[in-house]
Amino acid sequence: MTDLFIVVVVLGLLLIAGATVFGPKLRVAAPLVLVLLGIGASFLPIVPDVQIEPEWILAGILPPLLYSSAVSMPAMNFRREFAAISGLSVVLVIGSAVLLGLFFAWVIPGLGLAWGIALGAIVSPTDAVATSIVKRTGVSKRVIAILDGESLLNDATALVLLRTATASIAVAFSFWGALGTFAYSVAVALVIGWLVGRLDLLVRARISNATVNTILSFTVPFIASLPAERLGASGLVAAVVAGLVTGRRAPRVLSPQARLSDSQNWSTVEMVLEGAVFLTMGLELSTVLGEVQDSADGIAPAVWIAIGALVLTILIRAVYVVPLLRSLAARTTRGDDMKPRIAEMRAGLEDPETASDTYRSLNRGPRAGRVPSAKDLGRFSTRLTRLVADIEYFAAAPLGWRDGTVVVWAGMRGAVTVAAAQTLPQDTPHRSLLVLIAFGVAALSLVVQGGTLSALVRWIRPTTVDAEGSTEERARLHDLLRDAVPTTELERPSDPEAAKTQMLERITAQRTALLDARDDGTFDADVLASALQNLDAAQIQIDGLGGPKG
Repeated sequence: MTDLFIVVVVLGLLLIAGATVFGPKLRVAAPLVLVLLGIGASFLPIVPDVQIEPEWILAGILPPLLYSSAVSMPAMNFRREFAAISGLSVVLVIGSAVLLGLFFAWVIPGLGLAWGIALGAIVSPTDAVATSIVKRTGVSKRVIAILDGESLLNDATALVLLRTATASIAVAFSFWGALGTFAYSVAVALVIGWLVGRLDLLVRARISNATVNTILSFTVPFIASLPAERLGASGLVAAVVAGLVTGRRAPRVLSPQARLSDSQNWSTVEMVLEGAVFLTMGLELSTVLGEVQDSADGIAPAVWIAIGALVLTILIRAVYVVPLLRSLAARTTRGDDMKPRIAEMRAGLEDPETASDTYRSLNRGPRAGRVPSAKDLGRFSTRLTRLVADIEYFAAAPLGWRDGTVVVWAGMRGAVTVAAAQTLPQDTPHRSLLVLIAFGVAALSLVVQGGTLSALVRWIRPTTVDAEGSTEERARLHDLLRDAVPTTELERPSDPEAAKTQMLERITAQRTALLDARDDGTFDADVLASALQNLDAAQIQIDGLGGPKG
């Protein structure tokens, strides 16, 4: 038995590695390759029935995956796109669940609206792992930020809604009670996630061993999610918030060696967990089909219902995204209209004679009449700087119908949908049929949407990624790094230790300047990340050499 388990694990790792290497060469996303391999293997006589405990995915795999995605997501982009992200991850999920619930209650006799909404909540959220497929197509960074942010939060919305729907079967449904439960779930998760993220950095900043540092990072998503779940809150939101806090503050408090170790090891963990999720999803098909065959529902109705549900999810998403794009365009227009007024305010703040009057004229409330301190003026100037940066960010990459099409088509379902379906109580009406419908929606979504996404992007040609940034932006970045180092420190001391210390101080000053610019949003996030990586590499090299040569 032990030998068989080892063989299965080794074979699974080889399949994951092979799909990652050869999938792009075949122009097929690795997750889709693994799902298809799993489906094919599930029908082989030598492969036993596979049924994964859903909690292993929802509580064991999803928190670290969401945490890792949150760490790597630029916090500034998440803030800027939060209006779109929150709408897609909350409003759209709830609306989709209700409309799909009506559909399921209509086509499945005797199901009832509550169970229909429960199944609608299961198939409504996009999958955080499945949406990783879009990152390989080179679409706009704004599209990626929106899809990433949506997939970080919508699972939590769906699971809370699923719990509410199943609980309403036993007791009378209360809209305000459900709303209060949702608010409590999110609020408690936010507090726990923030506390865990800060505590994580506080502890790890005092540990110099990079390997130990990374081992501790593996515990963070669970330290955040498990207490949140015990308190009736969303463990997934807690893990995401902990990841956002860690990702934003880690460059200021953790050593380059620790962050490099985190990046490399978490990339490996992500690849293995993502691959395992999709492979096991495919392997479960024969088991799911067997359960339906043992019932009186039949496989053919489940397939047709799954097709109808997938079409309906795409249509609902399209109907929601159209006005969303219009609201984003209107915000960009309002931002352009605000530019002259903001320029006037900044000019007033920069003039010492008018700074106080300008500040008081722009502030209302009990603090409006008092003379502002230098700190007050600095904070307000920073707010204006960030506001201008936000306006320029939206104006530089407006989202048109092509980008909206990608947002709609990239909203794929995945293994989380299958796992959530398997949490339905055993006494659920037509339970095996509902599980197969959820599996069908997820599998069809991956095959149809995931399999055609790259071709769709090549056909409609949406805004593409400029990984290196514009020439003007690179020039501004060069000036920022140059100005961060005082000219008095440009001469190199003859003593090796003094020279090493000076070089490290320069790197620290430049890193601080880059992080301040990141927080202000005055540069593209990927351009700044690349510059930070270069500084980290230089510092690691200096530390490794023990001092400069020559």
